[in-house]
Amino acid sequence: MKHCFLAVALLVTALAGARGATAPFPYVSAKAFHIPPETTTEESGYFSLCEGRNGKIYVGTAAYGRNAYLVEFDPATEKLRIVLDVHKLVGLPLTPTGYAAQSKLHTRNFVGPSGKIYLGSKQGYPTAAEHAALKRGETIPTYRGGYVIVYDPATDTAENLGLPMPIESKPAGAMEGEGVIDVTADEARGLIYVITCEEQHWMLYDVKTKKFRELGPILRDQPNTLIDAQGRGTAITKDYHVARYNPKTDKVSVDPLRVEGKPFAEVLGTNRIHPDWRLTPDGKTAYLQVLNDLRMFRVDLTGKEGKPVVVTSLGNRIEGVHPDSRGSISLGPDGRVYSAIRVDNKTGFGTGYLHHLIRHDPKKKIAMEDLGVFTVSNPGFFDFKGEPAKNPDGSLRPRHGYHTLPDGTLTPLHVIMGMIVARDGTIYATTIYPYTLLKVESVKAVK
Repeated sequence: MKHCFLAVALLVTALAGARGATAPFPYVSAKAFHIPPETTTEESGYFSLCEGRNGKIYVGTAAYGRNAYLVEFDPATEKLRIVLDVHKLVGLPLTPTGYAAQSKLHTRNFVGPSGKIYLGSKQGYPTAAEHAALKRGETIPTYRGGYVIVYDPATDTAENLGLPMPIESKPAGAMEGEGVIDVTADEARGLIYVITCEEQHWMLYDVKTKKFRELGPILRDQPNTLIDAQGRGTAITKDYHVARYNPKTDKVSVDPLRVEGKPFAEVLGTNRIHPDWRLTPDGKTAYLQVLNDLRMFRVDLTGKEGKPVVVTSLGNRIEGVHPDSRGSISLGPDGRVYSAIRVDNKTGFGTGYLHHLIRHDPKKKIAMEDLGVFTVSNPGFFDFKGEPAKNPDGSLRPRHGYHTLPDGTLTPLHVIMGMIVARDGTIYATTIYPYTLLKVESVKAVK
């Protein structure tokens, strides 16, 4: 009995010690908001995140085999509401259609000067039943292609601009149409740049003629178009060159990216994926990161077509292994660059991964500042311990996307899917399992 009491006492002491432990890194405290569960099937989404001109936050969702939705978050009331049902808008069934469904809003949600939000839908993945059918040599529903969509918060209405590359427009033998991974509008010129997936065709939509046409170069995986100070649509090609479309000449140029004279692809190394960049307000510079690399880069976009595009490495955002950084680079109103990056937790304080918020100040010599690790200030925002929720088909909804540090603090586990800095300096991010919008409370992007 004495041994039993001693064991219990030691356990209580150990737990108390763990709770009293001090993290060897600062916390970036955020308030968590559960994205409406009826808008997802896997408690997930991607980097479909933006701030509207009205100050509200817009988040795209993924409901595999069924639909996709755009959700509005009002910072003043902290209420969420569905503002766009993709299938309802484009006239597709509201009941599950399997692989044929518009299962994701995966675009970065471009906000034009008018306040309109430009986005696109794409395919999801075959269900378990569809995979089994394919193995048996059977057919599954055909995905025709993704839609380009414009949502106007001012009128709470949406417009369907159509399919940039439906299956009918592809070569004979094509298995599916192209989804949409990026939409960027040049409202002043009446042009909309579209990038498809999974083949990354670069396309242009003319607002007057209401027609899509292909610009030519095949782009990198999950890229995005920028419109530089000269009005040129600018994107990264599959071999890490820069493609530029000049509306004045109606011509496309492809020029090499160079870091100290070396090809950008060579400097990056092998197996680097998903480049992601953001434009400075003057349209002359872009800041770039890739998903699985520690570095941040600065890109000079002022050069002429036919000349190499100069890239400067700003060094590692943080030291660590197995980096993961998705849709998270953002320029703040304070003129600084913000980024979220995950690395393995090698600190000895807990296990798993840690998601750091990084800040780069172009005016300072110190390249990167680690502001700390994302944590949740309201861990009761979701029931992690009760009976797991189920989808209508009986499948369990994932809820394994967070973990607890030794002091009891809740922190995201797997991935930060997207991050933005709002005009008032508030930082927002999304994470998954459950699909969550994080509103950072302890750090603000102000001068």
